[in-house]
Amino acid sequence: MLLAFAALGYAGAVLHVYRNQERLLYLPRRELAATPAALGLDYEEEHFTAADGVRLHGWFVPCAGARHVLCFFHGNRGNIGDRLETIEMFHGMGFSLFLFDYRGYGRSEGFPGEEGTYRDGEAAWQRLRARGFAADHIVLLGRSLGAAIAAAVAARHAPAALVLESTFTSLPEAAAVRYPYLPVHFLVRHRYPVIEFVRRIRCPLLIVHSREDEVIPFSHAERLYAAAHPPKEFLEIQGRHYQGYLTSGSLYTEGLQRFFQRHLVGPSGRTPEAAESA
Repeated sequence: MLLAFAALGYAGAVLHVYRNQERLLYLPRRELAATPAALGLDYEEEHFTAADGVRLHGWFVPCAGARHVLCFFHGNRGNIGDRLETIEMFHGMGFSLFLFDYRGYGRSEGFPGEEGTYRDGEAAWQRLRARGFAADHIVLLGRSLGAAIAAAVAARHAPAALVLESTFTSLPEAAAVRYPYLPVHFLVRHRYPVIEFVRRIRCPLLIVHSREDEVIPFSHAERLYAAAHPPKEFLEIQGRHYQGYLTSGSLYTEGLQRFFQRHLVGPSGRTPEAAESA
């Protein structure tokens, strides 16, 4: 009898994960808590359309004298209104920024899914190109799930640089850490095969991860780095999954600035930072 109850409980857990995986993976919020105006920054509302007709929303935050624009791909929670620290951080480094919400998040229409989020990432890239940014003046930075989408875009195009932060080799492998007792490789419909995208990327790549990450093991970052083509760099930060970029302070910001100084070249042939100080 106990064995039968255990079998029923296990079957129930399997069914729950299979049926509810979108609700477990995507945790959007519709209301925007704040805008860049809260930081005293000017910004432009962006409305653009993915290839399948879904209307998306984002912000363009200009920075005077910026040579590069940083396109930010946020994680699976909230929306762009929760990313003011990121805006302030990279605007302070001298980047213009482009932030957008995937379908189902914030003011973007639709419902999230793997193929849809790939279309959203592609639409963001095309929007920046339509704004007049050359590919080699666009930097992609993805955090957590957003890194999977950024990697998919970088595998198709040639950005100036790519930063993959606190992400996984693939979603099934990440899910196996959270649900070690379930056959998640057979249950998970959304794959997000980041390691496959990384093998196709040829731009300068920075992998960022913390050994204290309680969601995605550090070994995922090591495997991504091993699979990547040069030029590639690895930045080990501190802190937990959702706060590492803040917990690490200057370890994070200075590490990224060194990477950008080495790999981003402005029209004058100098790195943006060197050009600003000249």
